[in-house]
Amino acid sequence: MSTFPSLTSGAAFRRASPSRTLSSALGGASLLVLSAALPAVAEDAEGVVALDEIKVSGEARGLAPGPNLTVSTGAGSRLGLTPLETPASVDVVSGDVVRDRGQSSIAEAVTQNAAGFSFIGTPGNGFGAYSSRGFTGVNSVTTLYDGVRLYPGNGTVTFPFDTWTADRIEVLRGPASVLYGEGAIGGAINVIPKKPLTDARRNEARAVVGTDGQVGLAAGSAGPINERFAYSFDVAASRGDGWMDRGDYKNLAFSGALNWRPTDELSVTLSHDGGHNQPSRYFGTPLKGAGKVEKDWIGENYNVRDGVIRFNDNITQLKAEWTPNETVALRAVGYYVTSNRLWRNAEGYAWNPATGLIDRADGDWIAIKHEHEQIGARADATLRSELFGMANEATIGFDVNRFRFSRLNNSPYAGPGGDTSLPPTGFDPGEYGSTSRYDREYRATTTQYSLSFDDRLKLTDQLSLVAGLRYDHPEIDYRNLRTGAKANPTLDSISWRVGAVYEPVKNLAFYAQYSEAADPVNSLLSLTPAQSDFKLSKGRQVEAGVKQSLWDERFEWTLSAFYIEKKDLLARNPNDATVTQQVGQQSSRGVEASIGMELGHGWRIDANGTILDARYDDFIEGVFNPVTQKTDPVSRKGNTPNAVPEKLANVWATWRFAENWKAQAGLQYVGKTYTSASNDYKRPAYALVNAGLQWKPTGYATLDVRVKNLTDKTYAYAGGDSQWYFGAPRTAELALHLRF
Repeated sequence: MSTFPSLTSGAAFRRASPSRTLSSALGGASLLVLSAALPAVAEDAEGVVALDEIKVSGEARGLAPGPNLTVSTGAGSRLGLTPLETPASVDVVSGDVVRDRGQSSIAEAVTQNAAGFSFIGTPGNGFGAYSSRGFTGVNSVTTLYDGVRLYPGNGTVTFPFDTWTADRIEVLRGPASVLYGEGAIGGAINVIPKKPLTDARRNEARAVVGTDGQVGLAAGSAGPINERFAYSFDVAASRGDGWMDRGDYKNLAFSGALNWRPTDELSVTLSHDGGHNQPSRYFGTPLKGAGKVEKDWIGENYNVRDGVIRFNDNITQLKAEWTPNETVALRAVGYYVTSNRLWRNAEGYAWNPATGLIDRADGDWIAIKHEHEQIGARADATLRSELFGMANEATIGFDVNRFRFSRLNNSPYAGPGGDTSLPPTGFDPGEYGSTSRYDREYRATTTQYSLSFDDRLKLTDQLSLVAGLRYDHPEIDYRNLRTGAKANPTLDSISWRVGAVYEPVKNLAFYAQYSEAADPVNSLLSLTPAQSDFKLSKGRQVEAGVKQSLWDERFEWTLSAFYIEKKDLLARNPNDATVTQQVGQQSSRGVEASIGMELGHGWRIDANGTILDARYDDFIEGVFNPVTQKTDPVSRKGNTPNAVPEKLANVWATWRFAENWKAQAGLQYVGKTYTSASNDYKRPAYALVNAGLQWKPTGYATLDVRVKNLTDKTYAYAGGDSQWYFGAPRTAELALHLRF
């Protein structure tokens, strides 16, 4: 059987043997600040370094909690390179580790494990929005599922959301347009589901109970059916009352696949994944004046009693992989994605100092439906050969897809269906009423094809060049069904990158890269006629760094520095605040570091941190002046973009203090963020502590007690100048996990 890695599934491994030479040890000299925690090093009379034995206890896992630098991944290229071989910042987050830490949502898994990501998800964007490297939103940080890009409709992505079905999460920091097309200037998140097992069996189940009425059940199974067929199936359901008033929620996530191997070289997989999600109908809490929080208001829910948020997503894929020999691999996949979404709520609230009441403005009684359909295919071929006597790997591929999007809403029928003003506490929220008539607002169809090329040339055993090139050709047909307005823009783009990786000793890599990317000013499916003449925003990045894996992968660390700039931003016209235009430039520069260490005696530490300087370099927008009743041009030069924290950090400590017992604790720090381009107000920084205690009474059962937000921190993670979204207070859960 061919040993060529499976680039589609990302499940292949490239585990290199550890280097215990003196040069490898010296490669980590920049981290001597941690030497007190590492095993002692001695040198004998002949100058040979001897390391104290490191004893590692615990379960064997496919992936460690840390950076996983020697694991083959598709996040940084289509060549199946490991993070050590990739001239970019790549994190591979294990699904087993995520679930072991009690991170039940994709947002928790990404922001508490990967460096440099913060969560800014709200009901309006489907809880799918992040900030990374100074850039925010579903266009700038792309989400994929098993390699399929999930295109935002009206700025919304609603899947995936549950971690039970995830085998791993691969994260690329920095521009990813060369891999996934326009957008992704801040990064990309690829959630890879569990796969059929051809040579092992997996049967597991989980039951969870917790505070605020939390109840959850999950089950999964995978294994061979016979010599040619294998399967996997996973399902998870949860519900609860929520931490705020009328905060009830429920959801269901599922994933299934059937694999057929007619020959050792050919593999065909049919899969279907999806989710039904009804999150808490919470649209945040109004502020009492300029950035002032009334704690008594935080647990209130100012939405109507009969508010609705409902997301239904499905994705079906048929994949084929053929590896006839060691030098050739062919892959093809066809996919069909649907997403149907519904909102019917009173969404906006503002404190009225004249009356002391909370106003629910007429225009914020909103009922919206999304109908989203995406069908596509992609194929690529990877060839291994020699070029002028040097080893070379190249992948040539194409993508073709067509997606249709319809937005329905109740405008111009929108209007208050209940009280428009409420006291801050002790109120009757009322009901939405009969203003829920829906009518189609617009329909957009986008046909897109893309061509891509990735290549790695090994100049020497230590030095490699890695390059990528992608051309995207989307054609958009936008029709406003109310006004008759039409738009048919074509937004061609070329993205590329070139980088080098130098590995002077085994598993110590220095790298540098330059890349150029394109970012749409709005979701391609939501470009209005007024925006059809806008061009794609252009971005470029310079990045350099170092990565190292030591001591049989028990100690891994990374360090990177980068500069990104993006031109042609979307801003309010200086002469008319109701109209947008493209202007100026924003940039970010920063440093990111991560580390994973097995310390011995049952201890392990995983940590990462980010320091950013994000700013508007040239940005003028129109601001309405209520005194003159005119729009004034205002420069935002030097200001920090809104929703961008400039300091981020995560630390996880695990201690196996006795046989079958484990304690762990995590700290997540998110720095202050400004709530608008004016930088008039900011959300404070916050630090969350999560902790857990685990007991294995038998070889097949695990019992976990977990507490999230242990210190009961009050914090806001998203929102504007007058309304913030707050996170949950202290919660606890008890989970039983069975493997059989």
